Amino acid sequence: METKKLKKEKNKLVIAISSRALFNLDLSHQIFKDEGIKAYAKHQQENENVILDPGVGFTLVKKLLQLNSKKTPIDVILLSRNSADTGLRIFNSIEHYGLNISRAAFTRGESTHPFVGAFEADLFLSSNYNDVQKALQSGYAAASIVESKSNNSHPSQLRIAFDGDAVIFSDESERIFQEQGLEAFHENEKRSENIELKAGPFKSFLVSLQKIQSTFPEENNPIRTALVTARSAPSHKRVIHTMREWGIRIDESFFLGGLEKGIFLREFAADIFFDDQQQHCNSASQYVPTGHVPSGIKNI
Repeated sequence: METKKLKKEKNKLVIAISSRALFNLDLSHQIFKDEGIKAYAKHQQENENVILDPGVGFTLVKKLLQLNSKKTPIDVILLSRNSADTGLRIFNSIEHYGLNISRAAFTRGESTHPFVGAFEADLFLSSNYNDVQKALQSGYAAASIVESKSNNSHPSQLRIAFDGDAVIFSDESERIFQEQGLEAFHENEKRSENIELKAGPFKSFLVSLQKIQSTFPEENNPIRTALVTARSAPSHKRVIHTMREWGIRIDESFFLGGLEKGIFLREFAADIFFDDQQQHCNSASQYVPTGHVPSGIKNI
């Protein structure tokens, strides 16, 4: 699916995140699944002054908000399936951690994805797989948060890593690999090395992120990006050509030729990594916060 074309030029980066992606709501969610909405609401009300632990997306949000300024405006929106009543605990936790989040939508069980576009979000992070799928189908960058076993992020610099095919780029080349095999894939990439790849769902987010990044000097920049892909030589040439054509700078690139990505992401110390394949997400989540992007042929 073609990613949504950028709307009118806006001067800020907007991130939409669900409450379960921002905070650890595992216990509350288990009560909801086992005992139902009334028991869940009672639990949240009785514990509304008990501060929630950070979730998988917390560090990413905290670092983004630390970069927020008049020169580099960044807005984080809370999109929650809670009601405003049961969501009070979430806002108490937001206030406790000093997160500058003032805008929210509480849908009381309804899907949150329609509000991704209403808030003009560049990125949507959620633990609800269906909401993420619908946001992607509408042309927005979106990822389903994967339960992470570790948070090995850089102590101060914001670091974001991306897979290539079906994430930054379309899945056009991945389809050839899946349907015709590795040899056909390499032949196609060699033949097309000077033809730029089509945009994937995360191109527009990467463009918006780079606008923020480019306002700072290259040396000691507070944002660092990485491409972590299963591609290897010679298929790397088309990726480099595409990035040049798009005018996008990626700070670090890893062409791994099928090696496990997790260890490299650990060394990069990503605050989050985005990949379309569940197996790569499972590997990565052992080392860094991870978002599964359910787009492309591997998710049909």
